Amino acid sequence: MSSVSPLFVSGAEVWPLIEGGKGIGVSTGQSSGAWASAGGVGTFSAVNADSYDADGNPIPQIYHARTRKDRHDELVKYAIDGGVAQAQIAHEISGGRGRLHVNVLWEMGGAERVLCGVLDRTRGIVHGVTCGAGMPYRIAEIAAKYGIYYYPIVSSGRAFNALWRRAYHKVSDWLGGVVYEDPWRAGGHNGLSNSENPDVPEDPYPRVAELRTLMNSVGLNTVPIIMAGGVWCIDDWSDWLDNPEIGPVAFQFGTRPLVTTESPISEVWKRKLITLKEGDVGLNRFSPTGFYSSAVRNRFIEELEQREQRQVAFTTEPIGDHSVESSYGMRGRTYYLTLGDNARVESWLAQGFDTALKTPDSTLIFVTKDRAREIRKDQADCMGCLSQCRFSNWAANPRGTTGKKADPRSFCIQKTLQDIIHGDDVDDQLMFSGHGAYRFADDPYYANGFIPTVAQLMERLLTGR
Repeated sequence: MSSVSPLFVSGAEVWPLIEGGKGIGVSTGQSSGAWASAGGVGTFSAVNADSYDADGNPIPQIYHARTRKDRHDELVKYAIDGGVAQAQIAHEISGGRGRLHVNVLWEMGGAERVLCGVLDRTRGIVHGVTCGAGMPYRIAEIAAKYGIYYYPIVSSGRAFNALWRRAYHKVSDWLGGVVYEDPWRAGGHNGLSNSENPDVPEDPYPRVAELRTLMNSVGLNTVPIIMAGGVWCIDDWSDWLDNPEIGPVAFQFGTRPLVTTESPISEVWKRKLITLKEGDVGLNRFSPTGFYSSAVRNRFIEELEQREQRQVAFTTEPIGDHSVESSYGMRGRTYYLTLGDNARVESWLAQGFDTALKTPDSTLIFVTKDRAREIRKDQADCMGCLSQCRFSNWAANPRGTTGKKADPRSFCIQKTLQDIIHGDDVDDQLMFSGHGAYRFADDPYYANGFIPTVAQLMERLLTGR
């Protein structure tokens, strides 16, 4: 059995057990407040969190503006109001115990506006901010402005080195810790670089030891590293404790807190998680962010895989082997295919995939008419939830566009994540999860469908199991 000792985090001594932040209504004030109340670090998400009406009902995030820019402003307001609501709930539940952190994604639309808007209205309640999904250079300056600690999420020592040299060395006093998120095992979006093989997971120990060596070289010997991604129990990491190669260390739990009574996800979602098998969670690259992400393999992912497979290259005039004329698009435009690709298209047409959509890579994908209408509508309804979106071609710049064609091989991430947290559909929506979720089914703690409270889970984790 492993034993952990309290650690100084965000200005207080707490258990080195941190709840990972999960956006779009998944990491709430209920769960993070309970986690902090048990003596750990609770993390609520300010990524389009829910706010509530006078009766305590979630306010639907409905967009009324006609332009993407104006809808984006609506989204920012929803996000700020939701983040403030969750912070207040978490603070009340925590009773002043533990620590409370807010989580934001640097690549979300209006990240800086949202974060500052939440922190303006929650002074003294929030103790730290975790931030990943991109290179959050400005997070240090923002944290210092509000007198809270910052925790960048990185997947390599090289990424932290770039952040340190460019910005963090100027604001080192407020660096509360560095979150190392394993890019092969964590849920949600992952920080795999182009030089890393998504199919060959690397051992996190040498990568974290390298990060510690770098941190020590710039005087950050006492700043903890927070291990995230693939963390199930402390017993698995006993050789990391009191290890000078790793230094002070805490552990972040993202997937396990989903299956607690305080977790806001549906009972259907919880039951799905505790029945997963090893391999049911996989990496994919369908996200409109362009990042790899880890999600449960369900009909939603399978449809995206099939959509991508029903794809052929085209030319707009006959060139070489592209000599077969076709006009399958929604607007009846003429394209030229090879003889072999045309035969594949004919088979897809026979199956009902009779509408072609053009991608930014001079290819066509084939879907049903209903799916094509849905894709076009989702693209048109874009509310700018990302700093730049491959699906809709929105970008948070003066032109409001990436300058590229919208990509129908992706999807509206805001829509599906809102649908799964506010409904029971776990088959046809995106279900993010860490790769270790299969351990719910193997762990005797969850026998007979047992779902613990956060306090019970924390008590279990402190035994090392």
